[in-house]
Amino acid sequence: MNTLRRALTVAAALTVAAVTLSGCLYAAIPPETSSTPAPSREPDLDGAPAGFEDFYGQTLDWTSCSGSDAGSYDCTDVTAPLDWTDPDAGTIQLALIRRAATDGDALGSLLTNPGGPGASGYDLIADSASFAVSGPVLDAYDVIGFDPRGVGRSTAVTCLDAADMDRMLYDIPADPRGSQGWTDELTQRNTEFVDACEANSDGILPFITTDNAARDMDLLRAVLGDNKLNYLGYSYGTFLGATYAKLFPERVGRMVLDGAIDPSVSGLDVSTTQAIGFESALRAYMADCLAGRGCPFSGTVDQAMADLGTLLASVDAKPLQGDDGRMLGADTLMTGIIAALYAQDSWPYLTQALSQALQGDPSTALLLADFYNGRNDDGTYSDNSAEAFRAYNCMDYPLDTSQADQDASTALIAQKAPTVAPYWQGVDVCAVWPYPPTGVRERITADGAAPIVVVGTTNDPATPYEWSVSLAEQLSSGVLITREGEGHTGYNKGNTCVDSAVEDYLVDGTVPQNGLSC
Repeated sequence: MNTLRRALTVAAALTVAAVTLSGCLYAAIPPETSSTPAPSREPDLDGAPAGFEDFYGQTLDWTSCSGSDAGSYDCTDVTAPLDWTDPDAGTIQLALIRRAATDGDALGSLLTNPGGPGASGYDLIADSASFAVSGPVLDAYDVIGFDPRGVGRSTAVTCLDAADMDRMLYDIPADPRGSQGWTDELTQRNTEFVDACEANSDGILPFITTDNAARDMDLLRAVLGDNKLNYLGYSYGTFLGATYAKLFPERVGRMVLDGAIDPSVSGLDVSTTQAIGFESALRAYMADCLAGRGCPFSGTVDQAMADLGTLLASVDAKPLQGDDGRMLGADTLMTGIIAALYAQDSWPYLTQALSQALQGDPSTALLLADFYNGRNDDGTYSDNSAEAFRAYNCMDYPLDTSQADQDASTALIAQKAPTVAPYWQGVDVCAVWPYPPTGVRERITADGAAPIVVVGTTNDPATPYEWSVSLAEQLSSGVLITREGEGHTGYNKGNTCVDSAVEDYLVDGTVPQNGLSC
């Protein structure tokens, strides 16, 4: 039995989760549309790879579109090669949305990525550009949201229909956790998923890699008319940005990587570290819950965590039925818990979910899990993030861990994350993926790159702080900013010290002091 890289399920976690759960979507703000799209700049052909000049030289056809924040929005598609080693192997489409610089005189383009892999950068900007970046940055840049290859509105990984996705994500195996029957059922479920991805994705699966997505970003830089890439990446977006810096160090402009993933650690180490990170965040939540009103637990933090463990074991043994007939088992409850730990503002939702679950009501816990999984109230799925997530990770992470390493990881998680541990293991879908991984885990130095700012939050559960420290140390030009606090990512979260440092860098080019603590 392989370790389920829930970390890779979570490393991901859609930075945008915090938006909805904390009530920060700006749906009530009337959208403004631009009647006249901003003109395209001349593409930058300098350094176009041999054979790919036509891709780099394409002129973009922008059309007016709308976003939920005030501002002028344009949209377009960019044609990219399917295979960056063969310009004749076919093409894919990349969907872009542009929010024009508020002052009308942009410093250039600022590409953004919210995480995942699989989260929609298009939706990030369309739904709330001001959540993605702060006002001074909106004033200074044409802010670009895009869906990487395999994601959303771009040429996308396609696997299961909604009903089958429900069965994969929510159905509870018939046999007890850890038994051979349990393993066999999950393996069969994974195999059916993978077969569907292969059948429905039109041959793109072996090309859904972070390396290819980073090369796509250089294409976007060029066709947007920028000679340097200005970039803001959250969570997995830090790995995408660091990969770009590795491949094109001389083309790095002003780059901010927030909530970093350490590119040198294995998938197993990612999983181990994240399990411990979520246990730490859960303890911080529990301390806050016990200090307030309406907490369903009592006693010390240790006692409350033990009671939460009892609740998880209870729904594992006897799942709770929701109004739509779906059952809340321990895995889905843990998914809901994880979703709420991404932002401290979401902790009240977790209190509500756990209070209800203790009373036999799974409704809010299912709501949190549904949000994490991108499932709508009507049973449809809002995007393909679950499919794209697995496609990227199965190609990016080598399956090179020994059984001894897996056993050591299991023991460490049990010791350091006892509440999370029983529900952190499963059967790895990557074990049956139809293509071998091509990614490598290695230190990234990006020698020759301009200063790269890395932002880390001390009790970030999804991308633990130590990864930001490590990435900043690896990068030859890395500069670390530390946010003291809870939750996932640090910029534009209300910390004036962090926000000012990032803004001064992006807008004025003022490099923060390395080691700045906020």
